[in-house]
Amino acid sequence: MKSFTFLLPFASMATAICHYGTSLGPRDLGLAERAEGSFGYHELEGAINWHALDSKNKLCATGKNQSPINVVRSERTIVPGRSYGLNIPSYPYGAPIQNLGTTVQATVNGSATILNDPSYVLRQFHFHTPSEHHLEGEHFAGEVHFVFENGNKKLAVIGFFIEIAGGSDQPTQVISNALDGLGAITEAGQQSVTSSLNFAGLREHLRRSDVYQYGGSLTTPPCSEEVTFNVAAKPIYVSADKYRQLKRIVKFNSRFTQNKPGEENILQIVSRTVSRLVQNARRRAFNA
Repeated sequence: MKSFTFLLPFASMATAICHYGTSLGPRDLGLAERAEGSFGYHELEGAINWHALDSKNKLCATGKNQSPINVVRSERTIVPGRSYGLNIPSYPYGAPIQNLGTTVQATVNGSATILNDPSYVLRQFHFHTPSEHHLEGEHFAGEVHFVFENGNKKLAVIGFFIEIAGGSDQPTQVISNALDGLGAITEAGQQSVTSSLNFAGLREHLRRSDVYQYGGSLTTPPCSEEVTFNVAAKPIYVSADKYRQLKRIVKFNSRFTQNKPGEENILQIVSRTVSRLVQNARRRAFNA
């Protein structure tokens, strides 16, 4: 077993969990408890040290199918967006939105067909700034994750890159409306309601896009694997004002890109390299 003792745990900070609302993170935990979570994105609470914060997080440092990744088109399965049959009802009076500490998250219902399984049920969607996934080495201003769960409690995520609208770009209305409630949830633990939500435009956007699919993990602790990621190739847009408002609240909440699926965890490689450097330094000191 590789040692990671050079990365030490530290005090907890407010957090958000990508699997909140699923069987892995049920809502009945209570919002106040979730906002007192045990990981973050900076210093020793950051992604490089998640595995040391809790023994349940060991896959963050040892898993071989971790997310996010740099998506290389030639290496990923490409699925036509129309095959997902994304179905999310309208919310004319808005939907609940919460500040979970390191993301904002809306609770909505819906369904999709993923891996030929039509039983995937939408649990929630949440935001990351900047994007967690990269596409051919390029990162984006943000990323929104729609989290689904099937009858076997397997998770899947449909993700959309977010760009800042400029020139002739049209902001995606449902995402803009989802962000309308941010002014009321500037602090962790606060809840509000979005503006009216109609997902027809987003559904059509997905139908017109290719989707890159791979087997990955939660991008937050405990970094559980067997999560099917589906990353839409075509980005969606928000206005500069909306993006700045989102970023002021969410701040930085993006895990660093992981090794290619199936390959050794980057932190194990780093640990081995550091151990070798320390051993070499000790030998030089002994022989001096």
